[in-house]
Amino acid sequence: ILGGNVVDERHGGPVSIGYGRYGPGQSLTETMAVDDTMIILEGRLSVSTEAGTLEAGPGDIVYMPKGEAVTIRSDAGALTAFVTYPHLRPVHD
Repeated sequence: ILGGNVVDERHGGPVSIGYGRYGPGQSLTETMAVDDTMIILEGRLSVSTEAGTLEAGPGDIVYMPKGEAVTIRSDAGALTAFVTYPHLRPVHD
């Protein structure tokens, strides 16, 4: 999973804004360290929590609160934009 911040604490704001790219067959399981709002720009993702699984495609918005355990999966790949509070530290695969 590739991602990067476009706006973050270096720009003086309280949020991080960036992009994420999920390759075909990729998945990410983590407990959210920040409040994360993800917008799907291309492709499709499934986001699973204890409450169930949400399928999301272009134009859909997914909110993942801090402390929630999530698994994000992409069968064919996806491009997302995100806004987090507080700042998200970039993850490099």
